[in-house]
Amino acid sequence: MIKVIAHSLFTDFDINLFKSGKHYRLYDKLGSHPIKVDGVAGTYFAVWAPSAKSVSVVGDFNFWDATTHQLNVRWDSSGIWEGFIPGIGSGEIYKYKIQSNNSDTWTEKADPFARQCEHPPKTASVIWNADYKWKDTQWMGYRKEKNGLDRPYSVYEVHLGSWKRNKDGEFLTYKELAKDLVAYVKEMGYTHIEFMPIMEYPYDPSWGYQLTGYFAPTSRFGTPEEFKMLVDAFHQNDIGVILDWVPSHFPEDAHGLGFFDGSNLYEHPDRRRGYHPDWKSLIFNYGRNEVRAFLISNALFWLEQFHVDGLRVDAVASMLYLDYSREDGEWEANMYGNNENLEAMSFIRELNQEIYSSFDGVQTIAEESTAFSGVSKPVNLGGLGFGMKWMMGWMHDTLEYFKKEPIYRKHHQNDLTFSMTYAFTENFMLPFSHDEVVYGKQSLVYRMPGDEWQRFANLRLLFGYMFTHPGTNIMFMGGEFGQTAEWNFQQSLDWHLLQYDGHSGVQQFVKDLNATYKNFPALYEKQFSPEGFQWIDYGDHENSVLTYIRKGHDEKNDLIIACNFTPILRENYRIGIHKKGKLKEILNSDAKEYGGTGNLNSAIKTSTKAWHGYKKSTEITIPPLGIVILK
Repeated sequence: MIKVIAHSLFTDFDINLFKSGKHYRLYDKLGSHPIKVDGVAGTYFAVWAPSAKSVSVVGDFNFWDATTHQLNVRWDSSGIWEGFIPGIGSGEIYKYKIQSNNSDTWTEKADPFARQCEHPPKTASVIWNADYKWKDTQWMGYRKEKNGLDRPYSVYEVHLGSWKRNKDGEFLTYKELAKDLVAYVKEMGYTHIEFMPIMEYPYDPSWGYQLTGYFAPTSRFGTPEEFKMLVDAFHQNDIGVILDWVPSHFPEDAHGLGFFDGSNLYEHPDRRRGYHPDWKSLIFNYGRNEVRAFLISNALFWLEQFHVDGLRVDAVASMLYLDYSREDGEWEANMYGNNENLEAMSFIRELNQEIYSSFDGVQTIAEESTAFSGVSKPVNLGGLGFGMKWMMGWMHDTLEYFKKEPIYRKHHQNDLTFSMTYAFTENFMLPFSHDEVVYGKQSLVYRMPGDEWQRFANLRLLFGYMFTHPGTNIMFMGGEFGQTAEWNFQQSLDWHLLQYDGHSGVQQFVKDLNATYKNFPALYEKQFSPEGFQWIDYGDHENSVLTYIRKGHDEKNDLIIACNFTPILRENYRIGIHKKGKLKEILNSDAKEYGGTGNLNSAIKTSTKAWHGYKKSTEITIPPLGIVILK
């Protein structure tokens, strides 16, 4: 058997960039790459293992014998081991067998840069030769226009393993999802889809948030090229694709990144900074140049190689604070004596700067749950540089309000109106995510009070309020049709519920909300600006009614919204109006096709009677537990 041939894809410039943490395309160099050397086909391997005494490539092709194919360490103190093995190519499985300088420890690791992994529970890496011809040229050409912060951004969050399954209860493949899921998201009118992590992960109950294959789409549903086909299909139907991305922690699985070469290579060596007590996982060493280059390269990999349109960065708060989920004595302050993780903040800023300078029309979105300032402000203005941030406070306050019986809501109207005191401090995305329908929290519809009719009316009102509140929005799968059970990652959503009017009515309402959001510029052109919102009246606590105006660039596109948070019909309800003319109802959550009672508004005229501080006013009908949108 031919041994390892000395060969390198690295230049001296590559190595200098790598050591300084500025090589952002490491996936072109590290990992396994099927190539030809002197006319001979084979695979080039390169892995970073600076504390190794020896590194071998093992697999079926050499009977997992560590003495057969030993890589060569570079002479430049980069810690990179490399070499070319003739005669093996795409589809071969392999791992790195690493002998450490530290007490002769041996580890057997998957390739951190592998493009494909074995189907779990198997853990080997797979040599993969990318070969896909994209058909989304049109989308990529106008993505910057479609994906801007002044454009509609209605996101459908999906866990691929449990959105829908086949008749045998098995996963749908990427190919099948390219038909069924794409068609559904298009029919519902969402502008974007967000996948919970699709990078390879070993443990299904982690939902994908404990990654071991950062550069490989999970093989549960097919090959990397088939995942590209899925992304391509969304783009061909004018739907953007966002991936959940997890740079905050990684699992201690024996084949993963932890203790990779017998040392704390990727994780911080101090357990106070390198171990996450909540998730029993390891935390990246954000101060190590090569680790920063690994993570930034990974983010750019998905944006470049898979044409992804955005990254939602998971658990940002856990990265920002040294004392996150730690008691006194379990953390160490930074050089200034406070709890901010300066290395993580620096990494995040560098990440966002590189993403936005390298790709037109992409967005990064922070799942950040604290009051940390400037998350979505540009780096040059002192911010972290994200495009958007999840509005967790709004989500919590809104769900707390909606679970109350309507008779008590008049005492808690501030739970709803408080969000407008800080709504424009960040570019907020309003989330009803997977985290809100698990662990005993109940489904959204079952968190609503009242009988069945009131629960569905509340749910329609909740969604209507979300879509008309300033900001973008994201909705977890199943919410759009009133899934009654909590989310279970082990089974399909309960699609059979759509045979019932309440569920099909909510689904139709969400479909029409998406259409309204996209068709009326007042709902998105100034969604992150205080100029895009104006109260009519937030003080009618007794009737639990809110009225407000949404504005775009052109005054003629202004919309008037009225919400009634009680089951009492409000007829001849007078509201102030900021200009004269007839009002037309464009959406009413109480329409019979949605499962409502049909209390609609026909032609509405304004009068010169002053009201709510406005010179003009009108009388409208606000249905029970309903929202109306007027133009």
